[in-house]
Amino acid sequence: MAAGIKDKVAIIGMGCTKFGERWDVGAEGLIVEAFEEAVQDADIGRDEIQAAWLSTCVEEIHVGKTAMPLSETLHLPYIPVSRMENACASGTEAFRAACYAVASGATDIALALGVEKLKDTGYGGLPAGGSSMGSLNWQWLPNLTAPGCFAMLASAYCAKYGVEPSDLKNAMAHVSAKSHYNGSLNPKAHLQKAVPVDKVLAAPIIAHPLGLFDCCGVSDGAAAAIVTTPEIAKGLGKKDLVTVKALQICVSNGEEAIHNTWDGAHFVTTSKASTLAYKEAGITNPREELSMMEVHDCFSITELVTMEDLHISERGKAPKDIIDGFYNHDGKIPCQIDGGLKCFGHPIGASGIRMLYEMYLQLQGGADKRQLKNHKFGLTHNLGGFPHSNICSIAIIGAQGA
Repeated sequence: MAAGIKDKVAIIGMGCTKFGERWDVGAEGLIVEAFEEAVQDADIGRDEIQAAWLSTCVEEIHVGKTAMPLSETLHLPYIPVSRMENACASGTEAFRAACYAVASGATDIALALGVEKLKDTGYGGLPAGGSSMGSLNWQWLPNLTAPGCFAMLASAYCAKYGVEPSDLKNAMAHVSAKSHYNGSLNPKAHLQKAVPVDKVLAAPIIAHPLGLFDCCGVSDGAAAAIVTTPEIAKGLGKKDLVTVKALQICVSNGEEAIHNTWDGAHFVTTSKASTLAYKEAGITNPREELSMMEVHDCFSITELVTMEDLHISERGKAPKDIIDGFYNHDGKIPCQIDGGLKCFGHPIGASGIRMLYEMYLQLQGGADKRQLKNHKFGLTHNLGGFPHSNICSIAIIGAQGA
């Protein structure tokens, strides 16, 4: 029977570039920037890494279909290097592969690195063509846009729970304002200005009820993680280890898109993946046991619905928890402490690892002005695709033995 990988893998080093419009550097420079911080944090040499995984999504921008750009940029010593792509969940997928390699005993020290150079495309959102998902949308769903698709999630939520659209929009405005406040404390964030709720509510509508501040843009950036076993980590002199408690992924099988059993008001994959992750981590009451989260807030409604699919807020009750400040920086379970996709930024292939970077910093006490206290478990939720067809990756990390 599968036992999972709880406490079998330790994170010994992480790095993350500043996200944003990085006209000053190419994708290769971003790779180096994230990698150098990670190896310095791990205090190991490049040649000690035995395998690596590169996560990136928009292949025509800089890296093609192989992982050679990672190996060639870092001059890795002829080790196995693989390219991972799972839409916006690519980053956590690369991290999962590196962790499984270590947990299996196949590799002692592994690297996961995500990078994207999206501002070069000229798009404010995800590029429409070129990538596999973009090509599919142009051929089969020519009128589908990400804001339009996620706006339907909001409409379905209102219909299912009898929520007035104005009340939902107010809750979403609090989601956005919270992330902007958190982003203002983060020097690596793409957007670093606080935005009050009234300004969020007054912004132009993009796809009703989603306004400008309810939608995340895209960014350039990279993030990296180096993992090994707890035993090797201790041999390297590491103390107060941060270990992986759970890694789970769930992928849509098509039912949401073709069956009327899906209500359109939540993410089936997130509900299932989080349930498996809690079981692997030994968490029985996430509302009481989780300390902090980074979730995939591509739109404010995504974060709101995710609170329920993570089994933290009761169904139909997330708006109240949000208004009450449950997920604020000083709330019971702070969410998007670094600003999230909305403000830290969204270089697709790097986002999942960036989420882990913040949880790791918090657990190591290195988050500076946004540092939290009394934390035990940090959860990341990385989603790729659309409400009706998506990939959900959940990771939970914490102090060894927690």
